[in-house]
Amino acid sequence: MKSRGGGNTGTSRGNRNKKPQQKQQQQPQRKKTAREVALDTLVKVAEAGAYSNLQLNRALQDAQLSRQDAGLATELVYGTIQHQRLLDERLSELVTKGFNKLTPWVLVLLRMSAYQLLMLDRIPPHAAVNEAVVIAKRRGHSGISGMINGVLRNMERSLAELKKPLVIADPVKRIGITYSYPDWLVKRWIGSYGEAVTEQICAAGNEPPHSSVRVNPLRLSRDKASTMLAEASGGEASVEASRLSEHALIVSGAGNLAGTEGYRTGLWSLQDESSMLVAEVCAPKPGMKVLDCCAAPGGKTTHLAELMEDRGQVIANDVHPHKKQLIEEQATRLGLTSIQAVTGDAAELASKFEPNSFDVVLLDAPCSGFGVIRRKPEIKWTKSAEDVLSIAALQEQLMDEAAKLVRPGGTLVYSTCTIEREENEHQVAKFLERHSEFKLDAKWPAQVLRPLQEAHAIAEPFSGMVQLLPQQFGSDGFFIARLTRQ
Repeated sequence: MKSRGGGNTGTSRGNRNKKPQQKQQQQPQRKKTAREVALDTLVKVAEAGAYSNLQLNRALQDAQLSRQDAGLATELVYGTIQHQRLLDERLSELVTKGFNKLTPWVLVLLRMSAYQLLMLDRIPPHAAVNEAVVIAKRRGHSGISGMINGVLRNMERSLAELKKPLVIADPVKRIGITYSYPDWLVKRWIGSYGEAVTEQICAAGNEPPHSSVRVNPLRLSRDKASTMLAEASGGEASVEASRLSEHALIVSGAGNLAGTEGYRTGLWSLQDESSMLVAEVCAPKPGMKVLDCCAAPGGKTTHLAELMEDRGQVIANDVHPHKKQLIEEQATRLGLTSIQAVTGDAAELASKFEPNSFDVVLLDAPCSGFGVIRRKPEIKWTKSAEDVLSIAALQEQLMDEAAKLVRPGGTLVYSTCTIEREENEHQVAKFLERHSEFKLDAKWPAQVLRPLQEAHAIAEPFSGMVQLLPQQFGSDGFFIARLTRQ
């Protein structure tokens, strides 16, 4: 790729006496390609444990790619991580020696290129191979580029065979390799949901997430917001009402929604539909006193305040001091004055606030995050069964603490963005055994229950808790339970 200055570096024969360092300073830095940005991001995720979404956002801001190239880089990052196990399975058939000992960037480059060959029909195979070889030459030596060229050429010749569905008798192995999930996780889900539903969950986790906005009802109607979003994109965006939440719009083709005027002026927020249901299940009324125990970055907090018509008090707590500012910034952007952001350990909130003093307490607990794999695919490879047990122990402690703050007749809502029964249904069952003063509350707002019933996402009779799976609405996997203190 040419440098920003094209072929002319700005030097001439008369400049020969300049120091080499000065000459180098005049040469514009070569702009990275989409594939190089993706490769850099993937290497940092693999080596440093960076979150893919945060690392990619930083890389895209630095690279200033065109919209089309930014889309390609995004596709390559998420697709390569999502399909990592299948890609390794196919590559290991072609790299006969030392596959597991490859230099990290070389392994990542092979994965990223294999993803293009095996999964992306719109990219010509020769383009994927040639770009990989160019990158290898820039980063390594001729031996590495030759090896990568040979492996990918062999893959290109064998594409028809390599794209055939895997025939594996063991359902754990078949699902695990086909959809690229670790065996331990597939086995757990088969035990909880059965083989067919587990396969649906895994397939849905590899789908790109759709974008959704939460309309601020204090500023405008959902219909008006829909019109504004469509007009802002010059008619290119597709905007439709959510089935799940009456405050949500599903938006595609609008680019960066955080860059829209409506977002900057507080007309809408970015939030997944499943996450929006949490505040709606809380059903806070104007004038109430509400506590959000683990509030950052403030999506559910601000939604609670909107539902309360910004009348009453919403205390938003988070353990990290720097996240207090994030909550305050969101409140300011949306024009909400009822929110008070505080910093503290959620496991010590009962010593900070008067017992039995809140009408509604929301505990959106730390969790394994397996409901948001399509947004953070590296979770599949970084979490373990031990992590689930560890986080469940913390959740138990936080639930006991949050319960102390609910007034008699008040509401405790427990939610997670995972689909692990150990962290969800089992957690609630154990809590009820310890706290006879609490009962599950099935009297959810009608507008919340209706779409869940229509989609058969909840069992009848309804118990007061729901496990949303990613394939049901195309949203994040989420668990929500509503309990009332007797």
